[in-house]
Amino acid sequence: MTDSDESMVPVTGEKLQKVLARMGLGSRREVESWIQAGRVSVNGEPATLGCRIDSLDQVSVDGRPLRRDLASEVTRRVLIYNKPEGEVCTRDDPEGRPTVFAQLPRLKQGRWINIGRLDINTSGLLLFTTDGELANRLMHPSYQMDREYAVRVMGEVDEEMLERLKEGVMLDDGPARFTDVVSSGGEGINRWYHVCLMEGRNREVRRLWESQGVRVNRLKRVRFGPVFLGAEVPVGRYREMKQNEIDTLSAEVGLEPIALPVMTVNDKEKHKRQARKPSMHQARTVRRTKVPLTPR
Repeated sequence: MTDSDESMVPVTGEKLQKVLARMGLGSRREVESWIQAGRVSVNGEPATLGCRIDSLDQVSVDGRPLRRDLASEVTRRVLIYNKPEGEVCTRDDPEGRPTVFAQLPRLKQGRWINIGRLDINTSGLLLFTTDGELANRLMHPSYQMDREYAVRVMGEVDEEMLERLKEGVMLDDGPARFTDVVSSGGEGINRWYHVCLMEGRNREVRRLWESQGVRVNRLKRVRFGPVFLGAEVPVGRYREMKQNEIDTLSAEVGLEPIALPVMTVNDKEKHKRQARKPSMHQARTVRRTKVPLTPR
């Protein structure tokens, strides 16, 4: 076979990182880091970035074979979670702090993947999905998913400052700016604003305001792309997206619709009980407000 003949051989299978992300093991970026670290193997050999697999290939992660069926591994569920302050966006925290994953419903296969992060002192909208490809696209800068925050700042703010924040300022990790800033009330030196930006860099909203000599003392994300945080999701609780909502979100990043998995009656009841379970945020609130017993 000549070189030209070889170039005409069709490429079969799908890229490994895309398959594992779609299975809900992690975002595509996470899976790529596992492959580079040597944690993934295909048919007993270390995997490489970009390698392709089909239904006959045996894939292992950290030495554990994956059970998979390419015809049924695609699931796309999405949760809207109202994160309270004090929770961290990691699965296991070495300091023992509460994590955002503690309140989410358990999955029989795959896992919940957080779409972006919020720091421990920031509350509001977090999205979770079982589809790593959806998570990857929503976080990728090329899809231009804007984020909206309600922010309370302490300090003097004037129109010139707001214009600088919209035109762009230089931070330690490069230029940054708000695409929009709208005043939303407040008194004295504490003022509320709604701000939008196209990126999700670490503490970017706080750092932008701090570059102007004012301090952020409250920060809440209220929107991610087309998804708004509504009053129907209390702090520390979640709501699962309906089929039409997931389809709209998927279309924003060029993904075809996927039907939600059919839930049994037992699964539905279990899901309802989990959603009604008091959140860690509520438990902490009860402990703080508990009235001491009157001594007899």
